[in-house]
Amino acid sequence: MIDSTAPSTQSVIMYSTVWCGYCQRLKAQMNRADISFTEIDIEADPESAAFVASVNGGNEVVPTLKFADGSTLTNPPIAEVIAQLAR
Repeated sequence: MIDSTAPSTQSVIMYSTVWCGYCQRLKAQMNRADISFTEIDIEADPESAAFVASVNGGNEVVPTLKFADGSTLTNPPIAEVIAQLAR
């Protein structure tokens, strides 16, 4: 697990894998936007992989974000992440 040092008022969990280019891009965008997050590698955590599959029609699609309110977004653009946090 990696905890970003960027400040934020809400908790975000990013489910990812180490080899995922989409995950790398979204992490960089979130860091630039000062959105803090905790990263969980679903290949190292079977429970997290099961959660990701449960919110993605049985598929382990990453990046999947989980927000403090329990909502999720799958491979979202940064604008959608910012909009979700503004709710």
